[in-house]
This record gives sequence, C-alpha cells and structure tokens, in this order.
Amino acid sequence: MSEDAAAAYNKLAAEIEATTPSVRSKMFGMPCLKVGGKAFAGQAADGMVFKLSGDAHARALVLEGARLFDPSGRNRPMKEWVEVPAAHAAQWQDFCISALAYVAATL
Repeated sequence: MSEDAAAAYNKLAAEIEATTPSVRSKMFGMPCLKVGGKAFAGQAADGMVFKLSGDAHARALVLEGARLFDPSGRNRPMKEWVEVPAAHAAQWQDFCISALAYVAATL
C-alpha cells in the first residue's frame, strides 16, 4: 500500500474509532476495524475492504478497480467483502459507515 493510501486508511480508522463503538484490530494479519468483535472494514494491499450488502455492495463493485476480496489469492473471494482501491479513497468513509451499520445490525 502506498504511503498516501496508508495515511488515508489510518486517518479514517482514527475518525471511525473516535466516533463509533468500533475498535482497531487485525484480520488475516491486516489492520481492520471491528464492532462487537466482528470485522467490518480493513486495510488491503491496494486500498480498503468493506463488508457490504445491498446498494452499498453494488455501488462499491461498479467502481473502477474494485473487486470481491480474495484474502487467500486462490480465486475464492468473500462474497460480502469488496476491495475498493485507493483511487476511490474519497468514498471510503461512506463505505465504512455502511459496513459498520451492516455488521452492527447482525450483533
């Protein structure tokens, strides 16, 4: 991840952690955000990943370079998780809030 993308992730993670009941943690060895012990967003090689559903999931997947998150790299993507490249960092906060709401609703 580029320094700019890492800085954007860290800034967003700090804002989300300060204004919601989420905490920073690790998932698959990468930095992530969790609520109630469940991950909803994380730092990825090219950007951020978000656990999304419905319209938010669809909006994320149509972004150029976005794809389903495949942490194993073995063509076994996680259906609810979308990797959004750093080129779309301006939209990360909206996706992060949507992911938080989605996961928090399952607790």
